[in-house]
Amino acid sequence: MTIEELIRQGYERKASDLHLICGLPPQYRILGELQPAEGFPPLTAADCISLAGELAGDRLTLLDSGTELDGSDTIAGVRIRMNLFLQQGIPSAAIRLLAETIPALESLGLPPAVLDLTRRSRGIVLVTGETGSGKSTTLAAMIDHINHRQSCHVLTLEDPIEYRYTPDRCIFNQREIGRDTAGFAAGLRAALREDPDIILVGELRDRETIETALTAAETGHLVFGTLHTGSAADAIDRIVGVFSQEDQQQIRMQLSMTLQAVLAQQLLPSADHTRRLATCELMMVTPAVRNLIREGKTPQLNNAIATSGAEGSITMDAALLRLLKAGKITAQAAEEASRDPDQFRKNRASQGWC
Repeated sequence: MTIEELIRQGYERKASDLHLICGLPPQYRILGELQPAEGFPPLTAADCISLAGELAGDRLTLLDSGTELDGSDTIAGVRIRMNLFLQQGIPSAAIRLLAETIPALESLGLPPAVLDLTRRSRGIVLVTGETGSGKSTTLAAMIDHINHRQSCHVLTLEDPIEYRYTPDRCIFNQREIGRDTAGFAAGLRAALREDPDIILVGELRDRETIETALTAAETGHLVFGTLHTGSAADAIDRIVGVFSQEDQQQIRMQLSMTLQAVLAQQLLPSADHTRRLATCELMMVTPAVRNLIREGKTPQLNNAIATSGAEGSITMDAALLRLLKAGKITAQAAEEASRDPDQFRKNRASQGWC
């Protein structure tokens, strides 16, 4: 049993993830569901140590001290992102299988206004969602869309690097946390001295990173970043909540002036169960939205999104209803993903879509 064999089978079965756990057969996540690898027995401790050694190389000894290892690599022709860790003293691994190429932005089924965001010259664009919701893929597609249409210097800060860009009209500096720079905040501070036009921050994790990202946006850079939140309103609350009570009004002010949009997305199984589809809430930042952010009225943002469709905004429930009407997802999947299943059913009925 080799890691190449496991990665190759996962790729052939269109798995998104591979899990290696002692006592269980290797497990793939396919269309969101865990399924065992075919033709492989439960992993022994020796198997796990051997497979971890293939993945970690000379860094394997770091696991013995309780250090988790993050990284990315290309194995069997497949780009992967991995996390190695100990459980009950035995190595385990969670491996994300990435697409070979960056998908075209138009192929992702995102709201049309997302294309407009790639033409902005400054400000902050946030992509939010739970782990495995496709945030990295969406951002990569947006950056690559720019790459083929504009002349820019793009600087990325990633943990780890997932997609590698091929320069076309843009030039790229892709920096990996822990290898090329100490952390997101340090890398972002340095980026302001490195003449970027566009900065991609893999995750807005802490106060210093958020502060520096806001400063970068204020000083004429276009900043893309991610958060682990389920909605646009939650993203605003998450950012503001990182700061002390005394600083929150100033952050609301900065955010109201620099934020361009928040794209909150989920991945749902298609109606024919052959793939997963992105469904998105998009909050384009209008003057009304800026006022609500500045005044701390985030509970009213959902209504502002619902009433600003002309500017390109769309609520999650409206996006779900469109996919349902098009026959791309099932009613059950749509209801489970909706913000308020009861209200979603009422909206379906009111539109004659039962």
